[in-house]
Amino acid sequence: MTPKDSAATPVAKQNSSTVDVPFIEVYGAREHNLKNISLKIPRNQLVVFTGISGSGKSSLAFDTIYAEGQRRYMETFSAYARSFLGGLERPNVDKIEGLSPVISIEQKTTSRNPRSTVGTITEIYDFLRLLYARTAEAFSYVTGEKMIKQSDDQIVQHVLEHFSGKKTIVLAPVVKGRKGHYRELFEQIRKMGFLRARIDGELVELTPKMQVDRYKIHDIEIVIDKLVPSVEDRYRLSTSIQNALQHGKGTVLVLDADTNATQFYSRHLMDPATGIAYDDPAPNTFSFNSPYGACPVCNGLGEIEELTEDSIAPDKSLSISRGGIAPLGEYRDIWIFSQITALLKRHKTSLTVPISEIPAQAWHDLLYGFEEEDPKGKREPFIFEGVMSFLKKQLESDSENVRAWVQEYTTQSTCPECNGYRLKKESLHFKLDDKHIGSWPKWTLPNWPPGWPTWKSD
Repeated sequence: MTPKDSAATPVAKQNSSTVDVPFIEVYGAREHNLKNISLKIPRNQLVVFTGISGSGKSSLAFDTIYAEGQRRYMETFSAYARSFLGGLERPNVDKIEGLSPVISIEQKTTSRNPRSTVGTITEIYDFLRLLYARTAEAFSYVTGEKMIKQSDDQIVQHVLEHFSGKKTIVLAPVVKGRKGHYRELFEQIRKMGFLRARIDGELVELTPKMQVDRYKIHDIEIVIDKLVPSVEDRYRLSTSIQNALQHGKGTVLVLDADTNATQFYSRHLMDPATGIAYDDPAPNTFSFNSPYGACPVCNGLGEIEELTEDSIAPDKSLSISRGGIAPLGEYRDIWIFSQITALLKRHKTSLTVPISEIPAQAWHDLLYGFEEEDPKGKREPFIFEGVMSFLKKQLESDSENVRAWVQEYTTQSTCPECNGYRLKKESLHFKLDDKHIGSWPKWTLPNWPPGWPTWKSD
């Protein structure tokens, strides 16, 4: 390990303890399995210790050189400071010269978490999340307009300016774009003392055991007050607005009774045109490892596994009887093949016809399902679930073996909800310089955004 030409070795400019010493010199190292080893290590160069397991690499690097450097550093502390740190034993070595203060970097094995990236492992992404949580501007994912946030006084003032002298209804949104019968909700609203609600744009009186169609999407708002806003009656308006914000979880809807024009207001980030509101951003809003930020479709992976026609029938020159539908394999005397036979017979084709020659409608019905009623009503209707529908159900099976069987025929594709950015749509509409946080991992130096800071290495 000693250079042939010591004159060519750079001489370190050190403090008084290591002035003009070109080597780290170790004499008589006997720590662990080292057998009285002496050597010189050139300074200011990258030196690598190699050897078979048990040859003493770690004993020399960590238990001897690093341990002695750490011990000498600790000795520079006062006796009072050392009393809190504890003492370090001197390694089993005769002498070490030319030793500088030392740093030992622990070896770390990265995880195989599919959500991990270079940014998350190096913690750079943590700083990005904090940056966006504190400085990014929010935009509506529906209209693209900038979201706004208003105080209670600002809301009252805006209503006075735009609804003064008009018949106005103050509403508290409690359901927005969700299905359900909401029988319990209506009963709860009645018990709070409210008599009316606005359901899907229509003002109705609340009655006992009231409910709506559970299979339709509904918008429900509580009627908080009916009034004509004026400066003289500001106190009543302010009280009604605060009451609506309380029941509407920070959002209020003001309705012009004559024109049915509406205006949303919110204490939170909100789109005034649609009433869509975002929670105040926090670092976990931009984390695909957190349920608060991860895309709900791909669970923060950016990709989804899906069954496609090509994945379950890769070779369409084969017939179904010869294994053209890969998950089913070749023909066997089982129920699924008898059902397929009956379905194809209705389309005047058979199992022995190559898939490429099966009529398009027959192939569609085979994959996605078919139902046929007996026109005379004498027989039970023929219902075929569809191969694709059947296989998708098996992906949610309780049996791990069944799920593994179906997953063999899935393909990975970019998540259609987040486009591979792995974050929910609200998180992707917080932007800095018109760039959302998901754009950062896809940037490289050649396409670094124009106008953003750049640097060059010396």
